[in-house]
Amino acid sequence: MYTGTLFIISAPSGAGKSSLIRAYLQQKDHHPAKVSISHTTRDPRPGEQQGEHYYFVDHQQFESLISKQAFVEYANVFDHYYGTSKSEIEQSLAQGINVFLDIDWQGAEQVRAKMPLAKSIFILPPSLDELENRLIKRGQDNADVIKKRMLKAQAEISHYNEYDYVIINDDFASSISALNAIIATASLEQPKQAIIHKQLINQLLQINK
Repeated sequence: MYTGTLFIISAPSGAGKSSLIRAYLQQKDHHPAKVSISHTTRDPRPGEQQGEHYYFVDHQQFESLISKQAFVEYANVFDHYYGTSKSEIEQSLAQGINVFLDIDWQGAEQVRAKMPLAKSIFILPPSLDELENRLIKRGQDNADVIKKRMLKAQAEISHYNEYDYVIINDDFASSISALNAIIATASLEQPKQAIIHKQLINQLLQINK
C-alpha cells in the first residue's frame, strides 16, 4: 500500500507558509493530504474547536504524554505546551495521506531525529522589506510586536540550509507550483513507486519461458 509523506514546513511569520498550505489543500486534484493538529495546554480562542484547530489538554495530561514519548516534537512557549502526536501522524501516513507539519526550525530538528524520512521545506520572503509590509498589512500586531517579529525572522531564516527544499514566496502562483512539484517529486521516489507499481514491476521482471 502507498504510504504518505510527512512534509515539515517552516518559515518566519509573514512569509506565507499557512497561505501556501491552505491553497494546496483547496486544489481539487491533489493527493490526499491534511495538516497535523497539535496538542496544546492553552485555552481555546474564540472560534477554535477541539480536534479541528488543536487538541486542548491540561498540563497534567500533556506531561503524561511526554513521559510516554507520544510526541515527535514539543515545546513550552510562554508557559503553554505545544506538541505533535507521533501516533496520529503515523496513522495518517499508513493510510496513504500526506501530512503537513507547520512548525519552526527547532521543532523540525526534533522531528527529523525521530522521522528521518520526512521531507522539509523552508519558505523565504523575497526581501525583509516585503516581509515587514506583509506583517503590517495583516493588521494583527502593533509596531513593537512587528519589530520583534522582524528580529526573530532573521534568526529563523539563518536555518534555511537545514531543509531539503526552499521556496521563495514572491509570486504566489509560482510558489504553489513549486510546492506541487516538491510533493510530486516525493511521490515519485523509488520506494514509493515500487509499492504503487509492485504488480507491474514484477511482471516486467518475469522471464518469458
